Amino acid sequence: MPTAVRSHAKINLGLHIGAPRPDGFHGLATVYQTLELYDIVTVTALPAPSTTLCLTSNDNRVPTDKCNTAWKMVTLALESLGIFAEVKIHIDKRLPVQGGLGAGSANAVAALVGLEAELGITIQPCAPSVSISLRNGWEAKRLEIAAQVGSDVPLFLIGGTVLGLDRGQQVSPLPDIEPTWCVVAVPETGVSTAQAFRDWDVLIADERLTEQSSNDRLEQLSRTYASAFAEEILEGGQGAGSSGVLSLGEDRAGPEESALVRTGILSWVGNDFERVVFPQHPSLAEIKRILAGFGTPEAALHASLSGSGSALFGLYQTRGDGEAAQARLKQQVPEIRSVLTRTLPRGAYWREMFL
Repeated sequence: MPTAVRSHAKINLGLHIGAPRPDGFHGLATVYQTLELYDIVTVTALPAPSTTLCLTSNDNRVPTDKCNTAWKMVTLALESLGIFAEVKIHIDKRLPVQGGLGAGSANAVAALVGLEAELGITIQPCAPSVSISLRNGWEAKRLEIAAQVGSDVPLFLIGGTVLGLDRGQQVSPLPDIEPTWCVVAVPETGVSTAQAFRDWDVLIADERLTEQSSNDRLEQLSRTYASAFAEEILEGGQGAGSSGVLSLGEDRAGPEESALVRTGILSWVGNDFERVVFPQHPSLAEIKRILAGFGTPEAALHASLSGSGSALFGLYQTRGDGEAAQARLKQQVPEIRSVLTRTLPRGAYWREMFL
């Protein structure tokens, strides 16, 4: 019987980029956050004498061959496990393609989770048929495979609030923020990640950012991220309830009392891509301004580009604040599509994985 898996989106609460490295990549320090928004990835897999893959989608922009991240993930997983199977994958695309929400990377992990369920090798507690030794070994291996497929694929094997280092693939769970209202704006404007990195390289060359100073900056930022998110948990502050999460929710009297505001996180998180993307796409900077709503009672706790874009997001204290942001967008930029959603903590991410 086919296994249907929710493939959730992500945003980058903060994203800092280093200088280009000899290996062609850039060092990163970022905080990923999964959202309730999702695609649906349906997997059917049966043991077979040799492996065959068939991938389909309701969106003709999604590649249906070995260029697809889900295809790559399943192929590498089967090779690593030494298993041959006849696999069918269907991606019901609801998230924007190349929007900075990690949709393709999330599809890869959803396909893997579906494959595991189909073949009885799921490492989740609901599948006790796998021995403990195999489960522990496979859990580490799947992270390694995910990093081969893409830099932001491993985060979807953790979910919730996640620290990403190196080129983004070195991931560690952070204390979760409680479900927080989020408006995601999805412009028709496309942003090339490769071009954004090229523009970044020109910018930092002009600023004479060396590889060593870049590494020092990213190391400091990674420590700051980790300590800032953990502060309320370690000190038992108001923002950390018995569930061990940071709260921005509607139980607060106002944004000034939210944990992320009080710990100062929102005063310095940002997205370095904005420095090169906004000059090339001024309309995106305008959308961020509208989402932020500075000077209004419904102002965002934080607004930013996600990844290299083109999607942008705002985080809000209440549902009403988010709806007000959507109304501002509709009034000022009526052609922009937006959706009201919430951040998705780690526990809920895994509980709601299967349809």
